[in-house]
Amino acid sequence: MSDLVFVTGGNKGLGLAICLKLLNAGYHVVTCAREKTPETEKLCALHPEQFFFVLFDLSNTEDIKKLVSNIVKQHGRLYALVNNAAIGHDGVLATMHESQISQLMKVNIEAPILLAKYASRSMLINQRGRIINISSIIADTGFNGLSVYAATKSALKGFTKSLARELGKANISVNCVAPGYMKTNMSGGLQGEKLDAIVRRSSMKKLVVPEEVADSVIFLLSDGAASITGTTITIDAGSTA
Repeated sequence: MSDLVFVTGGNKGLGLAICLKLLNAGYHVVTCAREKTPETEKLCALHPEQFFFVLFDLSNTEDIKKLVSNIVKQHGRLYALVNNAAIGHDGVLATMHESQISQLMKVNIEAPILLAKYASRSMLINQRGRIINISSIIADTGFNGLSVYAATKSALKGFTKSLARELGKANISVNCVAPGYMKTNMSGGLQGEKLDAIVRRSSMKKLVVPEEVADSVIFLLSDGAASITGTTITIDAGSTA
């Protein structure tokens, strides 16, 4: 049986692109999301023995232990976890509702920490594994109206470095992937001059596509990345160059 990878938020955008690349590379894939999209329906039908979907809202952090436990019971021990799911409320901090701040912190940082906590138990038993946290270039550059989102993505980078030190002796790597601005639903509000300015700022004069970021995830899961841990791979078409 091929290695099992758990991807959060694999129903659309970058998460879906990661799932597709994983399936093509021969991995078994479990993903969770708040809703099942037509794309995930199609993947379940095309790969009934290789792709599995779980309906789950990561803001329910008290149920994450049970979520991971059920996945392991049904599909076996995890080789890798890809913490991809995130939300990004766009708003100035001074007027943002406290409930939105709490939700961002829960989904974008508390959930990934808890997922890593419970997923790493399989990896510790196997003495091998990979954890990949999807951060963002906004963690370093900032962006008007995304201060809380940026805080969560910065926290993921610090979490990655320290967890890499904890798990390295068990042959488990922990890395970050930091995408630039991508053509996804989350960035759908970027139009007109704002979008043009982002494109102009990149040295390659383009936006990143999710498939390019997904390729970096596949690389970090491969044997060729066995000695890479505690680092961040940036895919941003030169926006931060």
